[in-house]
Amino acid sequence: MLSRVTTYALHGVESQRVSVEVDVRSGLPAFTIVGLGDRSVREARERVRAALLNCGFSFPDSRVTVNLAPAHLRKVGPGFDLAMACAVLAASGQVDAAELDGRAVFGELSLGGELRPCRGALAVAEGALRDGCHGLVVPRALLDEARLVGDLEVHGAQRLDEVVDVLCGRAEPFAPPLASTAPPAPGPPQGPDLADVRGHAQALRALTIAAAGGHNLLMSGPPGTGKTMLARRLPSVLPPLTRAEAVEVTRIASIAGLRVGGGLAIERPFRAPHHAISVSGLVGGGHTPLPGEASLAHHGVLFLDELAEFPRNALEALRQPLEDGRVAIVRAQQTAVYPARFMLVASTNPCPCGFAGSPRCRCSEAEVARYRRRLSGPLLDRMDLTVELQRVPTAELGAPALTSSADVRAVVVAARERQTARVPETGAACNAHLAGAALQRVAGATAEAAGVLRRAYDRGALSARGHDRVLRVARTIADLDAAPRVGADHVREALVLRDDGAEAPGAQGDAA
Repeated sequence: MLSRVTTYALHGVESQRVSVEVDVRSGLPAFTIVGLGDRSVREARERVRAALLNCGFSFPDSRVTVNLAPAHLRKVGPGFDLAMACAVLAASGQVDAAELDGRAVFGELSLGGELRPCRGALAVAEGALRDGCHGLVVPRALLDEARLVGDLEVHGAQRLDEVVDVLCGRAEPFAPPLASTAPPAPGPPQGPDLADVRGHAQALRALTIAAAGGHNLLMSGPPGTGKTMLARRLPSVLPPLTRAEAVEVTRIASIAGLRVGGGLAIERPFRAPHHAISVSGLVGGGHTPLPGEASLAHHGVLFLDELAEFPRNALEALRQPLEDGRVAIVRAQQTAVYPARFMLVASTNPCPCGFAGSPRCRCSEAEVARYRRRLSGPLLDRMDLTVELQRVPTAELGAPALTSSADVRAVVVAARERQTARVPETGAACNAHLAGAALQRVAGATAEAAGVLRRAYDRGALSARGHDRVLRVARTIADLDAAPRVGADHVREALVLRDDGAEAPGAQGDAA
């Protein structure tokens, strides 16, 4: 007899339909799995056989062949166990095959028949809805995650025999009420607060602009001046996730195995990998392709502390994601695309010892030049804001905080709302994502502002990319000021913050 059951394989951050075909016929007892499965898929033979017998079912004393179609698609992971077991039961006549029509099943089996969670349940549920399945059965631990899709009948089970009882109509499926489809309610800022910061007025201003427009930020300065402290407080001022963004963040974390069955994400991700990370760890890939830190920071922040200590090839691999907002991994004649629309926040020291320009520094000019060459010009050109931090004066250490996360977040949310109002016109969720044509259309720069920017470009202070990035930052500053058009002062501030004062003389000349 032949039976077919629908399940799903993960490919990038999406799922692809897999038809599990089981053929049971007379012959020497054998259990064969074909269809380009990895080792964990081939080992399913022992899990499926033991689970069936321990749940009171019989395993066919015949030749059993399992085919995972399409055969050209690589299958990875134990999520095919439940589909194989159901297909064997249908092919051997222990379950009516008609009960499996239009249903998808997904989950790992233990030897005792218990269902274990697997990564990627949300992507599987989205695939089932996309392909017209009217039902999906998953391990109960994955139920909250799979039901985030909404318009799909999802049921959870704890054991294989419970799945069979549901399919045969002998038991009511476990299906709690659907979760709300409303966006996560914005709560108070979480984590460390900007009220802990003393001094650093310019750095706080740069942090506010970066958060309001989704811009990249580079902080430089001696060790202990507060670079890491400021970066770790950035999530507390970012606007809350929208429903669509929260689903994307949840899907990526689930596929990476970081949020299996955890429900909907409610906070923007903040990823801070160690500087010993590999290229595949940073941008994704590996023997079994998985999202890297750049994708895990999607709709959030990727913080690279001690930027110059990261491997140069890993940093250079970030150049394309910073422009395109995605990572394409080509491996074994297959391409997996991972979203990577993140804010890059980085910190670095001015020299190997960190004290360049002070009597404490003992670095030679050659050592300083070699240290700074670790950061390429193309990478630095993609940094929208650059700020240099110095030791805070004693008087400021004992002074009250300049601001708090709650106050800054209110300003940032208001600026983001002005940008969101332009989404139908631009398609960009924030100013950092504005494409060239949309940028020119919505910037609305005054003649004086356009002249300031043009003169900075003519002096050779900006590349063509830098020209557009300065205009995006100026648009964000205008949004913070609730200004309908970008003015000359907005452009001047953006120029100063792009290179921490390097453009100040020119800006003063323009002002004069």
